[in-house]
Amino acid sequence: MQSQDVAPRTAAGSPADRIVDVEQAEAALVEHYPRLVRLAYLVLPPGLGRGRRVLTAHALVQRALPRGRASAPLIPSQSAAREGDAGYAYVRQQVVRAALEAGLPLRRRARPRRAQLPPLLPQVRGLRLFPRSGGAEELALEERLSALPGPARAAYVLRGLEQLPDGDVREVLTSADVDDVDAALRQADKVPVQYTLLASPAFDPCALQARPTDLMRRRQHTRAALAAAAALAVCGALVALPGDGWGPDGAAAPVYAQNPAAEAALDPGRLVRISPAAWKTSARTDFSVWPARGTLTGDEALLRRALAVWARPGERVRVSATPGTPSGGPSGPPQLLYAGDVSTARVVIFYDGLRIARYAEPKDGTAGAALDFARVDGASGAEAAAMVLDRADGNVRYLTAPWVTKVAERDLSKPGAGLMDLTVADGITSPMASPATRTGACTTWNVLQVSDDSGSYLLSDLGELLPARLVSGRPSATKPPKDATGAEALRTWAPFACSLGEVRAQGVRSVNAWAFARQPLPDASGEASWVCTRAETWRGDGTRALAQFHTPGGLFGAVAAKAGDVPACGPRDPHVLAGVLWKSEAGTWYLLAAGDKGTESVRATGGVTGSAEGNLLAVEAEQGAQAGLEGTLEGGRKISGLR
Repeated sequence: MQSQDVAPRTAAGSPADRIVDVEQAEAALVEHYPRLVRLAYLVLPPGLGRGRRVLTAHALVQRALPRGRASAPLIPSQSAAREGDAGYAYVRQQVVRAALEAGLPLRRRARPRRAQLPPLLPQVRGLRLFPRSGGAEELALEERLSALPGPARAAYVLRGLEQLPDGDVREVLTSADVDDVDAALRQADKVPVQYTLLASPAFDPCALQARPTDLMRRRQHTRAALAAAAALAVCGALVALPGDGWGPDGAAAPVYAQNPAAEAALDPGRLVRISPAAWKTSARTDFSVWPARGTLTGDEALLRRALAVWARPGERVRVSATPGTPSGGPSGPPQLLYAGDVSTARVVIFYDGLRIARYAEPKDGTAGAALDFARVDGASGAEAAAMVLDRADGNVRYLTAPWVTKVAERDLSKPGAGLMDLTVADGITSPMASPATRTGACTTWNVLQVSDDSGSYLLSDLGELLPARLVSGRPSATKPPKDATGAEALRTWAPFACSLGEVRAQGVRSVNAWAFARQPLPDASGEASWVCTRAETWRGDGTRALAQFHTPGGLFGAVAAKAGDVPACGPRDPHVLAGVLWKSEAGTWYLLAAGDKGTESVRATGGVTGSAEGNLLAVEAEQGAQAGLEGTLEGGRKISGLR
């Protein structure tokens, strides 16, 4: 239960320098650990390799504590953002300094600095760890940052990630012993401003993908060490890597074993290709009847590289998968859905009956590739009507099913705005605005509306390969909610469109908006609406329910309560109870609570007490009061308020 009126915090005044003790620095490090590790990862030289950069970034942050009491300059903008947290300012300063030292070349006669040596801790054995995959924009930004010297890269990251003005960036770099700060700022200016990408999962060393090291090679090394020291030379020859550039298998890791079934799955000549007319006579409307499209479906070398990388992604491959989606190789020859040029990349999309696998490599031949997975088992009709082909410059393009007859763009937050038609060529839509990568305040939420012979559907990009289906209505196991394309459903969704941002990148299959109650406000200013939005996932668990509250005249609703992995507001338990502290125009605070129509009475306990017959409750309360809610359903069953 949350209050709609929250007073903003104000920064306390602080001197230019503060004395920082170990406890204060440790508290700041623990609170902001993910942000500090991301900062270190971005500043470290990309030449270290992604695996070593991850471990080094964690090591630098963990070693940033002072030995005793130390002074830290307090950056003004940092004071406003974190209420004068000198501990954070000190730890950030040490992290930037150490990350820059790690990029300095080793000199023969000079004693190496600690940051230049491989970290003693943390250590990971038998696994390769690396961040999740980004798109073409993240790959391009990392290439540009890798071309910068360390101080310029640090200046760009401090501007974008920490949102510091140039004066504060100059102070941080000077404190980090950078000789020519002006040159670093000028070089950072040469990289296009794409600061929102710095918050991408592609640069998050705390949300990692894990892959085993080469298991066969590791076993060979162990046997060789036990047999004799002379066998180490043979093992050294075994671990020798090929030279730079694309080989026959591209960025794939070495082959584990010669297995006939595995080799058949990697043969581009055995790919399943569906006839363009198969969907017209099939009883199924799923990915199994999608034809192969794109201008590169005959490029055997590209298809071979894509299959090899899928089976054995190497260190230069960014791999991402929606939660609950296995990322192993195909068990047999997969179905080819698309192969073609998309923006600055060559893209190949496969389907193996359970997953969609999307492979992308740069067209300019630079090293690296991206491999993305999405679980799609049981997808049919609207759920198999479109998939994301490309995201660039805040826009998204979709590859649509062959049975789709029309596609259009709609602003979900403005139900009366109408449709904006999109063009389709060879199943590929023209670009439309994507809310998935947007940061900052939400004012619009554009969705895709697709139509076929059976009707129309709304799909929303939530940052994954498959858009989520939007529906509206009371949840039921026997009569599922309808697609949110009707006038009433659009009005229900409009104030709560931006709440879809709460379930981005969670493997969401569908989201339902259920208007479960309307409540007259105590000051007679109109009726408020209560809506429960519930996100269902492809894997089954990880569901998320939000109880939301919208007052008359308000542009958007507010989240009153939320919970994960609960049956409430879903087909197994189509009931919900939630409350919110609301302030009237006269300045009086109330606890407003509402349940669905099956609720016979509502009772509040704790900091606010009161009860009412029916599904609505309004009780005067104090600002900030905490209360528990209990409802009684028909038949006497008790339910608790959603939290």
